[in-house]
Amino acid sequence: MTMIAAMGRISQIQATLQQLSSVSTERVTTTSAATTAAASASADSFAATLHAALGTSETSATGSANGVTGTDVVASAEKYLGVPYVFGGEDSSGMDCSGLVQTVYADIGIELPRLVSGQMKMGTEVASLAEAQPGDLIVTGGGDHILIYAGDNKVIHAPYPGRTVCLREAYMTDADITTIRRIIPTTTQAAGTGSANMLSAAFAAFAQQNSTVTGSTL
Repeated sequence: MTMIAAMGRISQIQATLQQLSSVSTERVTTTSAATTAAASASADSFAATLHAALGTSETSATGSANGVTGTDVVASAEKYLGVPYVFGGEDSSGMDCSGLVQTVYADIGIELPRLVSGQMKMGTEVASLAEAQPGDLIVTGGGDHILIYAGDNKVIHAPYPGRTVCLREAYMTDADITTIRRIIPTTTQAAGTGSANMLSAAFAAFAQQNSTVTGSTL
């Protein structure tokens, strides 16, 4: 199921909730403070699960990845090959490692934090270098440096003063890597199916809670 289908499921759920709300309103004769609190809690629970199903969290990248692939990330990064390293830089006149990452992703419509400390918390964890795919971010030194995996055991990065943005063989091992982050999902179908399952679970939980609240008012 694609994300579009999942969004359609959300619309169906919203319509059903409205119907449930109307029925509940007609049947309710008295409303206690406890009942109101329970209804609010169930709504908050449903909203939280809905946010999780859509992948909206504090560590999510801002921006749409629809139609964007890891190969697009690499192509964007390659435009900056040869740009000199400049600490704090983030454009073609000069950039540092995290400036390169932020700029590359911004070019394809995805907003990331400016510093490695924020970038290394984005997306999802990749277990090892052997599982890395083009566009993944590789963080080393506990957050001292960040690189873009280009595929075929190569990386693109802005190394240090006196060097330029370059494409080179991945020199690190898993022991050197702090984390590998995947910003762009590789299988939107799997993500859509997971979202649909979570939406169904959220609706079932909300329906059960709503039934309990409604029953207490009769």
